[in-house]
Amino acid sequence: MAVSISAVVLLGIVVFVLIRGGYVRISHALACALLGFFLASTGAAPTITSAISTVTGWISSI
Repeated sequence: MAVSISAVVLLGIVVFVLIRGGYVRISHALACALLGFFLASTGAAPTITSAISTVTGWISSI
């Protein structure tokens, strides 16, 4: 649970910096956020969660 909360905060900061820097427009960020919400309700969500958990496990073991 702590990993997913920190990932959300980290991604939120990245999106904020990209919008402030002019690299991503707000409409693009909203489209990506909506894609994430819709993707979370599909059958691919457990696979994506498992992959993220595996990658964070690898990173934490380094």
